[in-house]
Amino acid sequence: MKILLTGGTGFIGSRLVKHLQFSHELTILSRNPIRAYQKLGHNLLAIPSLKDLNNLNEYDAVINLAGEPIANKRWTEQQKKRICDSRWALTERLVELFEQSEQAPETFISGSAIGYYGEQGQQALDETSIIEDDSFPHQVCKTWEQIALKAANEHTRVCVLRTGVVIGIEGGALAKMLPAFRLGLGGPVADGQQQMSWIHISDMVDAIIFLLNNQQCHGAYNLTSPNPVTNQQFSQALSKQLKRPCLFRAPAWVLNTAMGEMASLITGGQKVLPKRLSGEGFNFRYKELDHAFKEILLRR
Repeated sequence: MKILLTGGTGFIGSRLVKHLQFSHELTILSRNPIRAYQKLGHNLLAIPSLKDLNNLNEYDAVINLAGEPIANKRWTEQQKKRICDSRWALTERLVELFEQSEQAPETFISGSAIGYYGEQGQQALDETSIIEDDSFPHQVCKTWEQIALKAANEHTRVCVLRTGVVIGIEGGALAKMLPAFRLGLGGPVADGQQQMSWIHISDMVDAIIFLLNNQQCHGAYNLTSPNPVTNQQFSQALSKQLKRPCLFRAPAWVLNTAMGEMASLITGGQKVLPKRLSGEGFNFRYKELDHAFKEILLRR
């Protein structure tokens, strides 16, 4: 299969490349092709932009994982625009290329996040949940999904990845948390009762490959473990695995002062269940958080 992949040098993308590059023909979109080759190897083609493509006739599938990290910087109006443009504009361009293709790829897998669900407290959510929310994460994801779904037609199926907190040693939230927790300075945020819908990086990659290979799959999918936990449970499980105390608590007001609106990503939460993935036959390797932490940290 010939696959065009955006976001291939990121946390999720680089792990996905390792699983696909020897069984498929990969083209990676990267602003820095030299860096992409250094990180991913030379068993692929790296291109700097989509400007030179007039269509997608030569590809069987497109996987779109690119986007400015949503939690790296305070949400100024300029940063919000950067977050939106990095998702919406690139996806719009890919949809244009689908429309310009005489023989468009059969599969389009495009990113999203569980931020789509906004802050719903302890309510269990799945892909059928009706969401009315005016938060920034919801608006980002809702528009991103709507753009991607425009590529759907009789020939092309579209799968949207509503991704939870991806845990792995190479990047993501866990990599940022580990230094404090290793020093025994980690702990819950706010009251610790906000829900965390997480997924092991290996299950994340396996799920993308599952959607790539199963032609009956289309529409939105929650990429989260079947067993979400509270922020306190997450903190305690990580501390236990590291054999460190879990004593310190970060008050909500401190985060709100330091991070502004972006603090809602940490102080809020969603209890998201992978109803469609499980119902269509995907098997999670890491259903329980303790098992996931043990594999990640012992392998490290």
